[in-house]
Amino acid sequence: MNAKARALRETTDRLRQERVPFVHARVVLAERPTSAKPGDEAIVLADGTIEGFVGGQCALATLRAQGLAVLERRESTLLRIAPHPEPDQPGKTVVHNPCQSGGTLEIFMEPVLPAPLVRVLGTTPIGIALAQVGDALGYDVQPWDAADSNDLSFTDAVIVASHGNGEEAVLEAAVKSGVPYIGLVASRKRGAAVLQSLDLTDDEKSHIHTPAGLNIGARTAEEVALSILAEVIANRGTSARETTAAPSVGTAVDPVCHMDVVMVPSSLHADVDGTTWWFCCQGCLDRFVANPAAFASS
Repeated sequence: MNAKARALRETTDRLRQERVPFVHARVVLAERPTSAKPGDEAIVLADGTIEGFVGGQCALATLRAQGLAVLERRESTLLRIAPHPEPDQPGKTVVHNPCQSGGTLEIFMEPVLPAPLVRVLGTTPIGIALAQVGDALGYDVQPWDAADSNDLSFTDAVIVASHGNGEEAVLEAAVKSGVPYIGLVASRKRGAAVLQSLDLTDDEKSHIHTPAGLNIGARTAEEVALSILAEVIANRGTSARETTAAPSVGTAVDPVCHMDVVMVPSSLHADVDGTTWWFCCQGCLDRFVANPAAFASS
């Protein structure tokens, strides 16, 4: 592994640790003449920043636009960048890039999203089982840490399984932070009593699931944990954080080559006579600035 590949690997490891979503892009086909080679890779962040190398400026402009689309859809795609218009191809996103030097690129793009974060209060058998079952599902299950109680912005679920120890403060903090799923492991009678004691409105209390878990006839701690995580999954499609789409990024047409460009700070742009123009590469920007009247009406 060369120095650039190591640096990119270190960056992706850091982003995963910090729970930052990104798109990993790897060149799988490069037809001459192209500056990229199979195996070249890059990452695209949600602000349009690109690190790594998968081609020249025009290819990167297409990668940026398609990378943001992949993040929004949360689905992998095989991107084909061609110098001439091509018909749609099954299983591929085909983009005509008129700025290309004549070669064709195919780039596999995969969204890398943080694992659902589940915080559990309690080291009871059910609390321990939640960590085991959650790990098998690929979830990031962490014990509740009072020091983190004011920062639940990335938490997907809070589950209280402490048998009465410190329940109220945790439940109230989770509700106030808008955690998508909040579960209290308790009998119906005790659960109702706990809800009654909380300093929350009736609407806020309605966000707490108690008894936590779907009714699947669970008996063992592992079965109860499975029923709770099944309810987390069932709730995922109705929670505000899941149903609210990431804000769409606007696009503009490069006035020189007529290529679509996303309007993010990392894209090339210039302000001319009070109007912002967006470009796929430095060459198009320089041509436009040299003679705006030749392109402004095109």
